Amino acid sequence: MNRIILDTETANSLEEPIAYDIGWAVLDDDLNVIKTESYAIAEVFLDSDLMAGAYYADKVPKYWDDIKNGDRKLARLATVICALRNDIRAYQVREVFAHNARFDDLSTKLTERYLTASKYRYVFPKSVTICDTLKMSREVFGKNPTYRKFCEDNGFMTKHKTPRPRLTAEVIYRFLTGDLSFSEEHQGLADVLIEKEILKACLALGAVRCALWE
Repeated sequence: MNRIILDTETANSLEEPIAYDIGWAVLDDDLNVIKTESYAIAEVFLDSDLMAGAYYADKVPKYWDDIKNGDRKLARLATVICALRNDIRAYQVREVFAHNARFDDLSTKLTERYLTASKYRYVFPKSVTICDTLKMSREVFGKNPTYRKFCEDNGFMTKHKTPRPRLTAEVIYRFLTGDLSFSEEHQGLADVLIEKEILKACLALGAVRCALWE
């Protein structure tokens, strides 16, 4: 069964995120990457007011470099959504994964509604189940003694009254690779490729698919 794993980067606020970057990878049944796409959403990326408040706005020059050398496409949202739906249809995808999928699902919906004045409201077809590797990670890493010790030893615990191991993609990837210096790029496709490894690890450790809206 083919899957897609997807990531967005956003401007505006965490409560009302507007995506300026969306990247995804199509994975085959063995979780090998068979296609990738990386887009800057023109209506947002070229809006100086929105981008002034973008998370990781300092990376904008890198985006322009990627666009110029063909590693990323600058396209209107309608073109991006069409490309995503075409991949879902062409590769018979039934599951779309993201790490903290609630955020990516929200950002894609809000971006479409914002840019179309709510004429269009949903990005993913009804045939697709949105799945969350963060929920899967809670299942397989959250209570894992080895992972907890790794987080305690390296200062990767939450600041709650009762600290818990952090389950960000960056920290999990550091655990999986042993590379404590690893830092997420916070660019859509680059983050997708590390989240693919997290999905692979979760499934190997017996996590069940965690649908976002179950």
